[in-house]
Amino acid sequence: MIERMTAVLDAFETPTAHRSLEDVMRHTGLARSTAHRILTTLTQLSWVRRTSDGYALGPRSLAFADWEHTSMDLRHTAGPVLHELQIATGMVVHLGVLKGAHVHVLDKLGGRFAASVPTRVGGRVPAHGTALGKAILAWLPPEDVEVSLRHQMGRMTARTISDLNVLHQDLRRVRERRGLAFEQGECFTGVGCVSSAVIGADGPIGSISVAMPPQTPLEKVAPLVADASRRVSAELDPRRTTVPTPDSHPLHTWSKETLDSILATSSGRWM
Repeated sequence: MIERMTAVLDAFETPTAHRSLEDVMRHTGLARSTAHRILTTLTQLSWVRRTSDGYALGPRSLAFADWEHTSMDLRHTAGPVLHELQIATGMVVHLGVLKGAHVHVLDKLGGRFAASVPTRVGGRVPAHGTALGKAILAWLPPEDVEVSLRHQMGRMTARTISDLNVLHQDLRRVRERRGLAFEQGECFTGVGCVSSAVIGADGPIGSISVAMPPQTPLEKVAPLVADASRRVSAELDPRRTTVPTPDSHPLHTWSKETLDSILATSSGRWM
């Protein structure tokens, strides 16, 4: 069934393509009843939508295609900058994008420390437990953060922030540092990380990080990470003369419930 559904989706060669039932039958070789049944299922799941002359790709397909296209552009543009950052630091450099409650790793450049960082290109890490994720989350309205993470804040290590209110406070500190996010052993024991978001026309589209052994001072490489993210942001939008930081980015107004919850929280983890 999955192979047949994939074959049906492949009949729409471009995002704007429109296909009749007969078109889909010819492209896939499926019987009319089978093609119609699969198209009905895909329509119910929003992968396909009905049109006046047949079918077209639905919002779920278009959103996925747009995300893939943006990610490919980001990886291509960031490549040379990531290479320079890895050479300058000698550490492990990551490029990631936020999708839901996780950061998907688009690129990873090694170094002598690479084997100690259990990440891989194509893999994903929890956004709330990584500098990669927190650098992006700091740009988002608090309510959006809560919707994405409320039931996704599991612990990876003893240092992982698993309380939503404490995370909000940590993201406030990221904004105060003009977008620099830090973490020490929150995702992987013995790994420290500093990250900064890459900013597109409509806000954060990814983040760059450097991972290193815990004894290495993160502040030492933080300016290099911030400069790398600014350079990639400028490459993606050359018309912009300055790259904003999250402390200057207009966030949505915090709801009274969110603000009261944060102010009521007390934790020794806060700085």
